[in-house]
Amino acid sequence: MSGAVNPAALIFMAVVMAQRLAELALARRNTARLLAQGAHEHGAGHYPVMVALHTAWILGLAWFGRDAALHPGWLALWVMLQALRVWILASLGARWTTRIIVLDAPLVRRGPYRILRHPNYALVVAEIAVTPLVLGLWPLALVFSALNAAMLWWRIRAENAALRPARDR
Repeated sequence: MSGAVNPAALIFMAVVMAQRLAELALARRNTARLLAQGAHEHGAGHYPVMVALHTAWILGLAWFGRDAALHPGWLALWVMLQALRVWILASLGARWTTRIIVLDAPLVRRGPYRILRHPNYALVVAEIAVTPLVLGLWPLALVFSALNAAMLWWRIRAENAALRPARDR
């Protein structure tokens, strides 16, 4: 770390942080609506771990990336991932949340959910790796990819168990 702050890196990180904060607000609103409709949360034990992981990841980006140069190829891939994010959010609509909230309704099977069972997790896996690589932070990408894999192993098992009755219909 040279100590000289790179404005482009700061702008990129500000966009990432603003996006995450906006998603948290959307998730809270959707969670409240779903719960009011009679949905139930499942597997809440992993949620604090997930929040801590993502918070540490953002703090790592901010600390180590503030003087980094942006890598155009990785940035282009990151932008493409944001298109996938929009597709996922649009496909789930009011059912998108950061928690495992199950509504007694048919599962969403449109958009990327026609192709993959968990497209949002595929996106998060890619973002956890690609975002630090935009800033040349490959050690951060490796460490948090490994931590995220462990957390997703836990979360996906909980989500699959919660959604099994809806899939079996």
